[in-house]
Amino acid sequence: MMKNLAKKAAGITAAALLFGTVSGGVMAGLNAWSSSVLEVKESRAVPQKTAAVSAQNTDTGGMGGTIQTIGVTDVSGIVEQAMPSVVAITDKMTVEQMTFFGPQSYEAESSGSGIIIGENDKELLIATNNHVVDGAQNMTVTFVDETSVEAAIKGTDAASDLAVIAVPLDKIPSDTMSRIKAANIGDSDSLKVGQQVVAIGNALGEGQSATVGYVSALDRKVKGEDGTEHTFIQTDAAINPGNSGGALLDLGGNLIGINAAKTASTEVEGMGYAIPISKAMEILDPLMTKQTRVKVDDEKRGWLGIEGTNIDAQASQAYDMPVGIFVYKILDDGAAAGSDLREKDIITKFDGQSVTTLGQLQNMLTYYEKGSKVTLTVQSLADGKYQEREVEITLGGQQNSN
Repeated sequence: MMKNLAKKAAGITAAALLFGTVSGGVMAGLNAWSSSVLEVKESRAVPQKTAAVSAQNTDTGGMGGTIQTIGVTDVSGIVEQAMPSVVAITDKMTVEQMTFFGPQSYEAESSGSGIIIGENDKELLIATNNHVVDGAQNMTVTFVDETSVEAAIKGTDAASDLAVIAVPLDKIPSDTMSRIKAANIGDSDSLKVGQQVVAIGNALGEGQSATVGYVSALDRKVKGEDGTEHTFIQTDAAINPGNSGGALLDLGGNLIGINAAKTASTEVEGMGYAIPISKAMEILDPLMTKQTRVKVDDEKRGWLGIEGTNIDAQASQAYDMPVGIFVYKILDDGAAAGSDLREKDIITKFDGQSVTTLGQLQNMLTYYEKGSKVTLTVQSLADGKYQEREVEITLGGQQNSN
C-alpha cells in the first residue's frame, strides 16, 4: 500500500517543466498599482445574457436550511472577453539529448501562451511561464487576429516559474492594437472550493481553446521535479500541454490563477494546478520594470568567473542549506575575484531575478554584456547560520572564466 502511494506521489510532476519542452504558456493580469504600466484598456463586464444559469434549492435533510446551487452552462461571453488578452508564444530552441552515440543537439519548436498585462511608453508587456522562455532563441508572439511579432525577455523568476516578455509597440499594427487589451485581475485570495472556473490556453500549440471546471482545492502543496515545493489552486478543468501556464478565470472573466502543472499519471484524472494570481503579481510587478534584453554575441557576453554546483530541494533539506547555486571556486582572473563574493556562498538571485540552477544562471548571462554591473543576492554562512546579503559585480569577458 505504501509503495503504491509513493508511486502516485512520484506521478505528480512539475508540468511547467515537463510541458515546457513541448508547449506551455501563461496568462497573468494587470496590477492597477504597478508604476511600470502607463496605459491600460478597460475591459467590458460580461453581459449577463451570455451565461445560461440554472439554480435550484436543495433539501438539506432537515438541517434547518437550503443550499442554492448555480451552474453556468454557457461561458462563451467569458471566453470572448478574455481572448483579446491572450497570445500564443512560439520559440525555437536548441535541445541537447544523450544518445547511444553521445550527446546530440537539435532544434525544436515549442508553443505556449501568454497574456497582456499592460504597456509602458515603448512596449506591450506580456506575462508567461519561465519555462516557456528559458533558453529562447527566436521568440514570436501571435495575437488574437493572427498577427505575429518578435518578442524579447524582460524579466524571469525561476523559483516561481514566471516571466515577463515585451513586444515593441511600434512593431504592432494599429489594427491589431485596436483588437487587443490587458487582462482583468481577480482576487485569488477570495476563492472558495467548488467555485466554477474557466481555463484558456494554447493547447497542443493548435490555438486557443477553453475548458470548464471547478476549484477542487486551495493551497495545495505540490513538489516539482527538482523537489521544490509550490502552492497551487487545484482544479479539474482540463490542463493540457500548451495551456499549461494559461489562464484560470472566474465567472466574471477575471484572472484568478496561472495554470502551471498537472498530475501526469494514468492512475488519476482531472488534477490540474494553477499559481494563485495574487501571489503571481507580487513577482510579475517588479519583472515589468526590468530592462528588456536580447542575447548578445559570445565575444561580448559577460562572465562571472566562478565554478558552482546546484543545491536542489533534496540537498537543501538534507544539509540544511538554501536552494541555489553553491560557489565552490572563484577563478583568480575572473570578475568575481575582484568582488565581495566568497567561495561557499550560495547564489539565489541574479540582478533581482531568482535562480535555482547553474544552467539558469548561465542562460541569464547570455543577455548581459561584459562590463555590465549586476547585483547578486547570496546566502553566506556566518556563525553557523546562512544570512542574506548583496554583492555587486562588474562582469568580465570570456577569457576571465574557465
